[in-house]
Amino acid sequence: MTPDVQAFFDPATFTVSYLVSDPLTGAAAIIDPVLNFEPKAARLSTRSADELLAAVEAQGLALAWVLETHAHADHLSAGDYIRRRTGARIVIGAHIIEVQKTFIPVFEADLADNAAFDLMMEEGDILPLGGLTIGALHTPGHTPACLTYLIGDAAFVGDTLFMPDYGTARADFPGGDARTLYRSIHKVLALPPETRVFVGHDYLPEGRSDYRWETTVAEQRASNVHVGGDTAEGDFVAMRQARDATLAAPTLILPSLQVNIRAGALPEPTAAGNVFLRIPVTQVT
Repeated sequence: MTPDVQAFFDPATFTVSYLVSDPLTGAAAIIDPVLNFEPKAARLSTRSADELLAAVEAQGLALAWVLETHAHADHLSAGDYIRRRTGARIVIGAHIIEVQKTFIPVFEADLADNAAFDLMMEEGDILPLGGLTIGALHTPGHTPACLTYLIGDAAFVGDTLFMPDYGTARADFPGGDARTLYRSIHKVLALPPETRVFVGHDYLPEGRSDYRWETTVAEQRASNVHVGGDTAEGDFVAMRQARDATLAAPTLILPSLQVNIRAGALPEPTAAGNVFLRIPVTQVT
């Protein structure tokens, strides 16, 4: 079956969020919602999430799930905000526990019993979405917890793959690995060639001026600039490691990770009602 897929693009972080629904029952899921954060002013907004929720209401959909493809390092998640507004349950890959164990000490975060998420999926797990199902494909490499969600004829790959003319995700975050990423990508490329592939970002490669987020497995197999054709694993690993060595950390990595390992929940306010995010300082002598 074919789900209805609506894309919502956040130009500040180049992130694509999706509203996915069963056209027969109206059961719906939101994938990778953005909590807008302006770092210079430390100002939060729910504008992007409210746009998603307005679409849910306008179309009479029944929102059941918020699906996170991974703990993002480039934007704050609006998952907890949507959960509190709607009662939808937040889902992520079961290996999020590895990511939490890495970053809880960094931020000295309060995350008792790793209980931030409502459901953590393993590969092969299935969730209902009306007459459709949500399947999980574990696709680590960018992070240990990355999932690709399979809904009908659509695959939502998060940061694992980008549009064919841009390539693939970086693999240098803690727990990331270029060789693992290559093998995860080939799990996606083994899906039927007509499978629609929806990516988590588009960064506009040189020579293209329009943002895009939908492709197919066949197009990725044939023309992805990093893994298309018969690119060998060793060649990909060498390319990815060399490219990653030139990349700066994402602008919002420190605000994002401390919130996103908590399913988008902000730290508890102080007695005065203020919310603070932490910036660990590395002292260079």
